[in-house]
Amino acid sequence: MKEFLNDNIFHLIGNCADELQRECYVIGGYVRDMLLERPSKDIDILVVGSGIELAEAVHKALSLLDKKQKPSLSVFKNFGTAQVKYGDVELEFVGARKESYRADSRKPIVEEGTLEDDQSRRDFTINTLSLCLNKARFGELIDPFNGVFDLKHKVLKTPLDPDITFSDDPLRIMRGIRFATQLGFFLEERTFAAIARNRERIGIISKERINEELNKIILAPRPSVGFILLDKCGLLELIFPELYALKGVETKEGRGHKDNFLHTLAVLDTVAEKTTDLWLRWAALLHDIGKPRTKRWDERLGWTFHNHNFVGEKMVPAIFARMKMPLNEKMKYVKKIVSLHMRPIVLSEEEITDSAVRRLLFEAGDDIEDLMLLCEADITSKNAEKVKRYLANFQLVRQKLKDLEERDRVRNFQPPVSGDEIMQTFNLPPCNLVGELKMKIKDAILDGVIPNEYEAARAFMMAQAETMELRVES
Repeated sequence: MKEFLNDNIFHLIGNCADELQRECYVIGGYVRDMLLERPSKDIDILVVGSGIELAEAVHKALSLLDKKQKPSLSVFKNFGTAQVKYGDVELEFVGARKESYRADSRKPIVEEGTLEDDQSRRDFTINTLSLCLNKARFGELIDPFNGVFDLKHKVLKTPLDPDITFSDDPLRIMRGIRFATQLGFFLEERTFAAIARNRERIGIISKERINEELNKIILAPRPSVGFILLDKCGLLELIFPELYALKGVETKEGRGHKDNFLHTLAVLDTVAEKTTDLWLRWAALLHDIGKPRTKRWDERLGWTFHNHNFVGEKMVPAIFARMKMPLNEKMKYVKKIVSLHMRPIVLSEEEITDSAVRRLLFEAGDDIEDLMLLCEADITSKNAEKVKRYLANFQLVRQKLKDLEERDRVRNFQPPVSGDEIMQTFNLPPCNLVGELKMKIKDAILDGVIPNEYEAARAFMMAQAETMELRVES
């Protein structure tokens, strides 16, 4: 295994450990990812003894070795860990330990332990793999739980009894589903059954940690895998009831609607093929979140979901707040995309008017391309001709968007006549009349009545002022 440790940093760490007479290993995710040929810069170093002591020695050695690129050292005494950053490499040092847990907390009672104690406390066998860095055994693989075999066969299972593993730290449930999604691995039947049995334990995990794992699932190549697993083990209903509510098909008088949960996952996977942007993927996941609350039966039309985009838009802030996600511009972006996602679809079904396209450009602004990408992914019909027709119409919408933007420059525009100018011209204080007149100018530009130019907007303002009996201040 020495070929995996050809970076000089590993020899330096091993030499420091030898001087301190400590056993020292690379362990966990870095070893796993090396064997999977996945790039990784986060390196976990396990010491039988004090991790802080070795970190300080490595920091000193690196400082003497390279005067230009100085390493940084962070010590976390409460946790018995330390971190050394050197260039783009992050080294995490921790002492080997064994753990026991209380039923109401995932924070363990920690004692010093052996290498095997530390390996056995880890979540999955593929994360127990260790490579020795001491000179006498440099590159030796320690694999007491057959992690290499499981890695080769793409199997996720726990090193010890899975019920104990997941009950002790329920975050491991989310990590297991995340690893299965990210790596394309399979959760062993006994392990998955234990996940389902212990799902209620997720209640002791913070919303921030759950969201961190959800984000990693959403950023996977095929995020649908993770959400299907979350549903199968009974966890989806507990952590994401709004998404769970999309499940199922109701039939009346022989007419059913699509399963909106499976449709949403298909849209998410399609968007994931096009972009790695987390927030556009979140918008894809939430685009139909308002459908359960708007589902109605109409004798003539069948099942309807009128205004589900507007209801979904209003649900986004509450979902973000509950999941402890940012309530800043990221949330506002997702909210906007959810609100607007029906607009290009309606445009593609009807005659594409300049006015409607201008308004879409104005409201979507710089996010218009993201919106179009989501809307194209939203066409999931099994009718190939229908999909072909929709996508062809979307191309017409795209061309119209391009032509009108080049000609009218309405994306993110503000009316050429400002509110201040309106107040000065008619000697008005800040009031509703100012906003009304400014809105009339904006609507005239979006409707193509006047061009997006100052002189035309000023003349239009004066004409409107007459009908409103506003007089110019002399």
